[in-house]
Amino acid sequence: MSDLKDAVQEQTGGSPTGHQKWVRRSLRHLSRELKEKGHSVSHTTVAQLLHEEGYSLKVNCKRLTGPPHPDRERQFQYIASQKEAFLSAGLPVISVDTKNKELLGNFKNSGRAWCQETEVVNAHDFKQDAVCQGIPFGVYVLNQNRGFVYVGTSAATPQFAVEAIVQWWLSPGQWDYHRADELLILCDSGGSNGCRPRQWKYQLQVQMADAFDLAVTVCHYPTGASKWNPVEHRLFGPISENWEGKPLRSLPIMLAYIRGTTTQTGLVVRARSMRKTYKTKLKVSDREMASLNLERHALCPNWNYTIRPRTQLRPAS
Repeated sequence: MSDLKDAVQEQTGGSPTGHQKWVRRSLRHLSRELKEKGHSVSHTTVAQLLHEEGYSLKVNCKRLTGPPHPDRERQFQYIASQKEAFLSAGLPVISVDTKNKELLGNFKNSGRAWCQETEVVNAHDFKQDAVCQGIPFGVYVLNQNRGFVYVGTSAATPQFAVEAIVQWWLSPGQWDYHRADELLILCDSGGSNGCRPRQWKYQLQVQMADAFDLAVTVCHYPTGASKWNPVEHRLFGPISENWEGKPLRSLPIMLAYIRGTTTQTGLVVRARSMRKTYKTKLKVSDREMASLNLERHALCPNWNYTIRPRTQLRPAS
């Protein structure tokens, strides 16, 4: 047993050029190594001995997140204060994000579902066998516990993300909040609605602030904190549970599962498709960025900013 423990334990010392340390500790390798030390033992016996000593096969555990951002906690507190201020004033607060892309066709969908016969799907998820690619963009309204999902079939671009928000604002957003002149958007710090893409800010200026005379405040969650974004656990989570184990064979089927998503807290979800083709890698020039009526907040200015209509630009002094 002492020889077996020595063989299975991770060795942290020694030269990295030695090959023995980097050999996978499989049962057959351990059995062979014990035989070289004079022990005649099979790999099944090795497995039994290891289990008796508390060893088992384990996967890597993702837990270390690296050094925390110095403003991480302050940003969460700031987002909470912004939400409270907007909700108290009766102003709309939405949480947005793009869900995982889904290949629509006769493909396996993870999870299990109650049924008498197993769904038979393709052995491989080849893109050429797909009907299309579904890209769900979710808008979750915190004021009402309502979800709106817009499924694109082209690309997850900032223009697509903002146009989805525009569709929500056209109906029912501006009818439910017809007196509102401000909007709060909560989103992740990466992706099409991230804090870095210029196109995201430019599209918000053109399609939201200027088009509807609306002041749009954006608060980004810190990197790696997307699970705290309300749209993730209040909208996307229930949707994934509703369609798990069911192949998404077409766009109408995908939309039907989204619309059929409900929770005990009264969640209601609407869904529609957006078949427009969106160009990728569009650039926003320095001149266009300079023309934005962008006001960065004092706290975490890269994560918090307000885009106002350009009709409210102050004349240069």
